[in-house]
This record gives sequence, structure tokens and C-alpha cells, in this order.
Amino acid sequence: QVQLVESGGGLVQPGGSLRLSCAASGSIFRIDRMGYYRQAPGKQRELVAEVTGGGSTNYADSVKGRFTISRDNAKNTVDLQMNSLKPEDTAVYYCNAFYGGINNWGKGTLVTVST
Repeated sequence: QVQLVESGGGLVQPGGSLRLSCAASGSIFRIDRMGYYRQAPGKQRELVAEVTGGGSTNYADSVKGRFTISRDNAKNTVDLQMNSLKPEDTAVYYCNAFYGGINNWGKGTLVTVST
């Protein structure tokens, strides 16, 4: 089982930046895919960005060019650098790790983009 803990959410003005971090712990050998999803009020949870153990990345079209995902396999951490934030990026962001055939989730961290 994998435990995931996110940090780094908060309130930021439009155009600002935030960095989310997620640390995985537990009896882990090697996590396949790690990433971030988000869920805005009244909307379904959606993929933001993900990265495989080999370093391949995938981004939602809405965040391409603004967000960058990075991963440290030795430490089992994954970070999301978010730049040029927009009000529509406001959501609860969830860390995700696909391991042992199971999607594991963190509890989420709130990101609010507002004046």
C-alpha cells in the first residue's frame, strides 16, 4: 500500500506561481506512474499531469506550457511547478500513484487563484 501526502497549495493571484510536492511512503519497490489530478467544484476529477518511471510526461492541454511535472525516483516524490496561474486552475489537487495495479490517492491540497 502507498501513502501519499501533498503539500504546497494555497491562495495565489492570477499570473502567479505555486509548487506542489507529493511524497510517497510505504512498502514500495518501484512506482510506475505518478501525477496530479484536480477537481473543481461541480466538475469531475481530471488529469493535470503525469510522469512515468522512465521520465515520459503527459499534460492536459489546458496546462501545457504553464505547468511542469518532475519526479525523483530515489525519493519517491513528484512535484508540480505551476506558472501563469489562471482562475480556472482553482481546484483541489490530488497526488496519484499507480502501483501494484491500483490507483493510490492523496487527500488533496486546495489551490485558489483569485484577486
